[in-house]
Amino acid sequence: MRLVCFGDSNTYGYDPRSFFGGRYPGRWTDLLAERTGWEVVNLGQNGREIPIGAGSLAGLLRQDDLLVVMLGSNDLLCHPRFTAEDVTVRMEVFLNGLPSCRVLLVSPPPMVIGEWVTEERLIRESAALAEAYDALARRLGIGFANAGQWGVELTFDGVHFTESGHRAFAMGLQEVLSCSLD
Repeated sequence: MRLVCFGDSNTYGYDPRSFFGGRYPGRWTDLLAERTGWEVVNLGQNGREIPIGAGSLAGLLRQDDLLVVMLGSNDLLCHPRFTAEDVTVRMEVFLNGLPSCRVLLVSPPPMVIGEWVTEERLIRESAALAEAYDALARRLGIGFANAGQWGVELTFDGVHFTESGHRAFAMGLQEVLSCSLD
Protein backbone atom coordinates (compact mmCIF):
# COMPACT_ATOMS: atom_id res chain seq x y z
CA MET A 1 0.00 0.00 0.00
CA ARG A 2 1.15 3.55 -0.69
CA LEU A 3 0.19 6.31 1.73
CA VAL A 4 0.60 9.87 0.54
CA CYS A 5 0.70 12.10 3.62
CA PHE A 6 -0.20 15.70 2.84
CA GLY A 7 0.15 18.10 5.72
CA ASP A 8 1.99 20.87 7.48
CA SER A 9 5.01 20.99 9.79
CA ASN A 10 3.74 18.13 11.94
CA THR A 11 3.76 15.89 8.87
CA TYR A 12 7.12 17.31 7.78
CA GLY A 13 8.49 16.45 11.22
CA TYR A 14 9.51 19.96 12.28
CA ASP A 15 11.53 20.07 15.49
CA PRO A 16 10.96 23.48 17.14
CA ARG A 17 13.94 22.96 19.46
CA SER A 18 16.28 23.41 16.49
CA PHE A 19 17.39 26.97 15.77
CA PHE A 20 17.16 26.42 12.01
CA GLY A 21 13.97 24.36 12.11
CA GLY A 22 15.38 20.86 11.76
CA ARG A 23 13.41 17.62 11.59
CA TYR A 24 12.89 14.89 14.11
CA PRO A 25 14.68 11.70 13.10
CA GLY A 26 11.68 9.63 14.25
CA ARG A 27 8.81 11.52 12.65
CA TRP A 28 5.45 9.76 12.41
CA THR A 29 5.63 9.14 8.67
CA ASP A 30 8.95 7.27 9.00
CA LEU A 31 7.75 5.34 12.06
CA LEU A 32 4.62 4.26 10.22
CA ALA A 33 6.65 3.04 7.24
CA GLU A 34 9.04 1.11 9.51
CA ARG A 35 6.26 -0.56 11.49
CA THR A 36 4.04 -1.52 8.56
CA GLY A 37 6.29 -1.92 5.52
CA TRP A 38 3.96 0.41 3.63
CA GLU A 39 5.36 2.95 1.21
CA VAL A 40 4.83 6.30 2.94
CA VAL A 41 5.33 9.49 0.94
CA ASN A 42 5.85 12.50 3.21
CA LEU A 43 4.47 15.66 1.60
CA GLY A 44 4.59 17.74 4.76
CA GLN A 45 5.55 21.40 4.43
CA ASN A 46 6.20 23.90 7.20
CA GLY A 47 3.56 26.61 7.34
CA ARG A 48 1.19 24.93 4.86
CA GLU A 49 -2.40 26.06 4.96
CA ILE A 50 -5.21 24.27 3.15
CA PRO A 51 -4.60 24.91 -0.56
CA ILE A 52 -7.31 26.26 -2.85
CA GLY A 53 -6.82 23.45 -5.36
CA ALA A 54 -5.01 20.14 -5.70
CA GLY A 55 -2.13 21.75 -7.67
CA SER A 56 0.89 19.51 -8.11
CA LEU A 57 -0.56 16.97 -5.66
CA ALA A 58 -2.99 15.86 -8.38
CA GLY A 59 -0.10 14.72 -10.59
CA LEU A 60 1.47 12.68 -7.78
CA LEU A 61 -1.59 10.67 -6.82
CA ARG A 62 -2.39 7.24 -8.18
CA GLN A 63 -5.90 5.84 -8.08
CA ASP A 64 -4.95 3.12 -5.59
CA ASP A 65 -3.16 5.51 -3.19
CA LEU A 66 -4.50 6.37 0.22
CA LEU A 67 -4.17 10.11 0.72
CA VAL A 68 -3.86 11.09 4.38
CA VAL A 69 -4.66 14.80 4.81
CA MET A 70 -3.98 16.61 8.09
CA LEU A 71 -4.24 20.39 7.79
CA GLY A 72 -6.06 23.26 9.47
CA SER A 73 -3.83 24.41 12.32
CA ASN A 74 -1.98 27.02 10.24
CA ASP A 75 -5.28 28.30 8.85
CA LEU A 76 -6.38 29.06 12.41
CA LEU A 77 -3.00 30.49 13.41
CA CYS A 78 -2.65 32.76 10.36
CA HIS A 79 -6.24 34.02 10.16
CA PRO A 80 -7.30 35.40 13.55
CA ARG A 81 -11.00 35.52 12.71
CA PHE A 82 -11.24 31.98 11.32
CA THR A 83 -13.43 29.44 13.05
CA ALA A 84 -13.40 25.66 12.69
CA GLU A 85 -16.28 26.05 10.24
CA ASP A 86 -14.25 28.47 8.07
CA VAL A 87 -11.38 25.98 7.98
CA THR A 88 -13.78 23.16 7.13
CA VAL A 89 -15.18 25.11 4.17
CA ARG A 90 -11.61 25.50 2.87
CA MET A 91 -11.01 21.78 3.40
CA GLU A 92 -14.15 20.85 1.48
CA VAL A 93 -13.13 22.96 -1.51
CA PHE A 94 -9.68 21.32 -1.46
CA LEU A 95 -11.00 17.77 -1.15
CA ASN A 96 -13.57 18.30 -3.91
CA GLY A 97 -10.73 19.33 -6.25
CA LEU A 98 -8.74 16.11 -5.80
CA PRO A 99 -8.55 13.39 -8.42
CA SER A 100 -10.13 10.03 -7.64
CA CYS A 101 -8.34 8.27 -4.77
CA ARG A 102 -9.07 7.04 -1.28
CA VAL A 103 -8.84 9.79 1.34
CA LEU A 104 -8.44 9.78 5.10
CA LEU A 105 -9.08 13.20 6.63
CA VAL A 106 -7.31 13.60 9.99
CA SER A 107 -8.16 16.36 12.42
CA PRO A 108 -4.97 17.62 14.09
CA PRO A 109 -4.61 17.30 17.85
CA PRO A 110 -6.08 20.42 19.47
CA MET A 111 -3.58 23.15 20.28
CA VAL A 112 -2.61 23.88 23.88
CA ILE A 113 -1.36 27.02 25.61
CA GLY A 114 2.23 27.69 24.57
CA GLU A 115 4.55 30.21 22.94
CA TRP A 116 2.53 30.22 19.70
CA VAL A 117 -0.87 29.70 21.29
CA THR A 118 -1.84 32.38 23.77
CA GLU A 119 -5.57 32.67 23.04
CA GLU A 120 -8.35 30.41 24.29
CA ARG A 121 -10.02 30.95 20.92
CA LEU A 122 -7.28 28.95 19.16
CA ILE A 123 -7.63 26.07 21.60
CA ARG A 124 -11.42 26.08 21.27
CA GLU A 125 -11.45 26.30 17.45
CA SER A 126 -8.69 23.70 16.99
CA ALA A 127 -10.64 21.31 19.22
CA ALA A 128 -13.82 21.99 17.20
CA LEU A 129 -12.09 20.83 14.00
CA ALA A 130 -12.62 17.18 14.94
CA GLU A 131 -16.42 17.41 14.94
CA ALA A 132 -16.50 19.62 11.84
CA TYR A 133 -14.10 17.37 9.90
CA ASP A 134 -15.99 14.24 10.96
CA ALA A 135 -19.23 15.70 9.57
CA LEU A 136 -17.44 16.73 6.36
CA ALA A 137 -15.93 13.26 5.91
CA ARG A 138 -19.34 11.61 6.36
CA ARG A 139 -20.89 14.03 3.86
CA LEU A 140 -18.15 13.32 1.28
CA GLY A 141 -18.00 9.58 1.95
CA ILE A 142 -14.31 9.56 2.93
CA GLY A 143 -12.45 8.24 5.97
CA PHE A 144 -11.95 10.28 9.13
CA ALA A 145 -9.64 10.03 12.14
CA ASN A 146 -9.41 12.27 15.20
CA ALA A 147 -5.75 12.61 16.27
CA GLY A 148 -6.97 14.38 19.40
CA GLN A 149 -7.83 10.93 20.76
CA TRP A 150 -4.32 9.49 20.41
CA GLY A 151 -2.50 11.19 23.31
CA VAL A 152 -0.21 13.22 21.05
CA GLU A 153 2.04 15.37 23.24
CA LEU A 154 2.77 18.90 21.98
CA THR A 155 5.92 20.96 22.54
CA PHE A 156 6.38 24.24 24.38
CA ASP A 157 4.90 26.17 21.43
CA GLY A 158 1.48 24.54 21.82
CA VAL A 159 1.33 23.33 18.20
CA HIS A 160 4.14 20.94 17.23
CA PHE A 161 4.47 17.28 18.19
CA THR A 162 7.19 16.16 20.57
CA GLU A 163 9.19 13.04 19.75
CA SER A 164 6.82 10.97 21.87
CA GLY A 165 3.94 12.79 20.16
CA HIS A 166 5.21 11.51 16.80
CA ARG A 167 5.29 7.96 18.21
CA ALA A 168 1.75 8.29 19.58
CA PHE A 169 0.49 9.72 16.29
CA ALA A 170 2.09 6.88 14.29
CA MET A 171 0.53 4.29 16.60
CA GLY A 172 -2.91 5.93 16.44
CA LEU A 173 -2.86 6.24 12.67
CA GLN A 174 -1.60 2.69 12.24
CA GLU A 175 -4.46 1.40 14.37
CA VAL A 176 -7.06 3.38 12.39
CA LEU A 177 -5.62 2.23 9.06
CA SER A 178 -5.28 -1.39 10.13
CA CYS A 179 -8.94 -1.48 11.26
CA SER A 180 -10.19 0.19 8.08
CA LEU A 181 -8.16 -2.10 5.81
CA ASP A 182 -9.38 -5.34 7.42
